[in-house]
Amino acid sequence: IAPLGGFIMVHLSTPVEVCEERDRKGLYAKARAGIIKEFTGISDPYEEPTDADVTINTAELTPDEAAQEIILHLESEGFIGDGSTSRVS
Repeated sequence: IAPLGGFIMVHLSTPVEVCEERDRKGLYAKARAGIIKEFTGISDPYEEPTDADVTINTAELTPDEAAQEIILHLESEGFIGDGSTSRVS
């Protein structure tokens, strides 16, 4: 989108507890045990963006629902759609 005249920041917000539940590689467990140092969200701070255009809570939405929310935002901003209100030509 940037080369076409805009930038949309999408923040995929996921609580650390949900990240741990989804962690198939056991990285969070290793970070909590001190095996992995400076692990974001455990021993290294994570700061959520305050200026995201779209925030998607992945704990509450399926991947398809999350994608739909992003598409709806892009449509409402005129980045995609039928072309009649598109920001790009």
